Amino acid sequence: GRTTGGPNGIAYAMLAVVMLLWAGNSIVARAVADSIPAFTLAFVRWTGAGLFLLPFAWRALQADRAVIWRYRWRLLLMGVLGIGMFNALLYSALHFTTATNSLLLQAAIPPMVLVFDFLLFRVLPAPAQALGVLLSVAGVLVVISAGRLSLLLALDFGRGDVLMLIAVAVWGLYTCLLRLRPPLDWRSFLFVTFFVGSVALLPFAMWEWPQFDVAALGPREYGAFAFVALLPSLLAYALFNAAVARIGPGPASQASTLLPLFGALLAALLLHEPLFRYHLVGMVFILAGIVVTALFSPAGAAMAGRTIARQ
Repeated sequence: GRTTGGPNGIAYAMLAVVMLLWAGNSIVARAVADSIPAFTLAFVRWTGAGLFLLPFAWRALQADRAVIWRYRWRLLLMGVLGIGMFNALLYSALHFTTATNSLLLQAAIPPMVLVFDFLLFRVLPAPAQALGVLLSVAGVLVVISAGRLSLLLALDFGRGDVLMLIAVAVWGLYTCLLRLRPPLDWRSFLFVTFFVGSVALLPFAMWEWPQFDVAALGPREYGAFAFVALLPSLLAYALFNAAVARIGPGPASQASTLLPLFGALLAALLLHEPLFRYHLVGMVFILAGIVVTALFSPAGAAMAGRTIARQ
C-alpha cells in the first residue's frame, strides 16, 4: 500500500512484530556467542537473507536498475550503516556485555533519533511525541532497574557497552536517513542494502574464520543461522521500513522501547525466568508513551505528501 501521514494502527502493529523478532534475535545471538563469532553470524545472516529474497526481487531489480544507479551512494551509505555497521557492533557487543546493559542502552534509540532528526533535517518533535518518549524510556528504566534506583546506579559499563552505544547511534542515524529512501520497490531496496551490508561484513568475517571451527557446528548453530537470516532480517526489516514510511522515523523508533519488555517475556517463556510486578509497571509506562505519541502527536507529518513508490 501507499504511505500515509499521521498515526497508523497497521504501522504500530508492524513495529510490535519487528520488536518481538529483534528481541528474539538478541536472545539467539547471546545463546550462540560462544560457538559463532560475531562478524560471521552477521555475514551469514545478511547473505542468507539476500539469497532468500533474490528470486522474489529479481524482476523489481531489473525494473529499478536506473534508479539504483542514480542513488547508488545513498544506498551504499544506508547498507553500510543499517546492515553492516549496526549488526557488526550489535553482535560484537553481545560478546562483552550483559543483557541488562544492552537493553538499557537500546532505550537511548528514540531520543537519539530525535537528535539526528533535528541535526540533519531540522525536525523538532511535537510536545506529545517528546512526552511519549520520556514515558517509554521511564518504563524501560523501571524494567531494567527492577524498580530500584540503587540497582540502576550500580550498573557497570565496559567495552561491550561502548560498542552497544555506538550501535545505537548508528541505528538512530540509519532510521533518520530512511527519510531519504530512494523511490524503489521495497524488494529492490532491501536486496541492495542487504548486499551492501554483506560485502562490508565479508572482510571482517574472513578475519575470524581461521579460528572458527565449522565442523563443531551443530543443529543449534544452523538453526540460529536460519532464524536470524529469515525472521529478524528479511521479515523485520521489510516491516520496519514500511512502518517508517508510514509514520516517520521518530514515532517508529520509539517502538524500540518494547525490546526490553519483549526480552523479559521471551526469557520467561523460553528460559523460564520469572516475571515480577516491576515488569508490569514498566509495561504500563512503555505502552502509555507509545499511545501518547500515536494519538496526540502529528506522527509522520513530515512524511506527508511523500510516497515511497510501490511500498
